[in-house]
Amino acid sequence: MFSAEERDRLREQIIAAARADKRITGAAITGSAALGNQDEWSDIDLFFGMAKEAELPGALSDMTELMYSEHGALHHFDVVAGPATYRVFLMASTLQVDLAFTPASSFGAVTPSFKVLFGEPVERERYSPPAAMSLLDYGWLYALHARSSIQRGKVWQAEYMIGMVRDQVLAAACVRFGLPWREARGMDRLPAEEKHRHRACPQGAGDR
Repeated sequence: MFSAEERDRLREQIIAAARADKRITGAAITGSAALGNQDEWSDIDLFFGMAKEAELPGALSDMTELMYSEHGALHHFDVVAGPATYRVFLMASTLQVDLAFTPASSFGAVTPSFKVLFGEPVERERYSPPAAMSLLDYGWLYALHARSSIQRGKVWQAEYMIGMVRDQVLAAACVRFGLPWREARGMDRLPAEEKHRHRACPQGAGDR
């Protein structure tokens, strides 16, 4: 398990490497650290802007080499969102390091969790959460599929679908209370009365 000191030291080393790379013209801390909300379990989230889009693959490759050769990364994978590539590293200490690279034209905040370290961010359209009803729409679909799975004797598929119904209902509750809805990030912050209401939600077909 990593310590907060080890995490913070690694983050500073990565930022220093980015400052030394002339291809990288902007950097920002994202996630909980950008809002001052990180705890001992928080990972590293950094967002880099590239002067030239054509140089992005090279800078990403060089940073990847650094993560393995200097910092002991064990594995990585990519998540592509629009023009940005998020390279997610798993460290031997169990620390997760997310490094995003994007052209300078899209180096800017779409959520409040964006703390600029250097460079000039551009104005971007802020992300808006979905309407609660749109999440519940999918909940109805999953409920119908759960019913048909049960009737077909497909217990494991039914368990999956029931879990998806529950996830959509809880996500919609987070949206209604203005809380983060992705990946259950806001569920523990729902009002006590609201959480009590949802305790009746089914846990899965396998529990019945």
